[in-house]
Amino acid sequence: MPIMLILALLIRVRMPGAPVLFRQKRVGRHGSLFTLVKFRTMTPVHSGSSVSVAGESRITPLGATLRKYKLDELPELWNVLRGDMSFVGPRPDVPGYADKLSGADRAILELKPGITGPATLKYRNEEELLASQPDPCRYNDEVIFPDKVKINLSYLSNRSFMGDIRIIMRTLIPSSI
Repeated sequence: MPIMLILALLIRVRMPGAPVLFRQKRVGRHGSLFTLVKFRTMTPVHSGSSVSVAGESRITPLGATLRKYKLDELPELWNVLRGDMSFVGPRPDVPGYADKLSGADRAILELKPGITGPATLKYRNEEELLASQPDPCRYNDEVIFPDKVKINLSYLSNRSFMGDIRIIMRTLIPSSI
């Protein structure tokens, strides 16, 4: 809690007039919508896509640091307490991406979305990866999103308590397990 308070104060000072928290509708378990809460990392008014790329002008310098260390995700603990999310599971998509799931891929929606998960670990440098592509949105749609679906389906079939503990440890300490 003290870390979150300090971060909130930093955001308030560095982005005066902007809300400290970013709220966005995301798709949860069984396809139901919920409001995801994160620390603000972007300028409040921008016309960007839902695909974030490292170095974009809409990402503030403080926001880039928060994203690098995943500190912008801390308010999602509220979503876990509310029951919208769990610690481990597929990252919740915005409605447009979740709508692309079809057939057996929709089984992912049986899971509560998570703060971290196997796809999150594989793509922990996703923004940098996208920044290196000539067409980041297309690369996301054609390569990353389908791979995340495959990884999340595998997680659905093979999840376990100990597996979740390993994922949490690898999230907190990247060189572990």
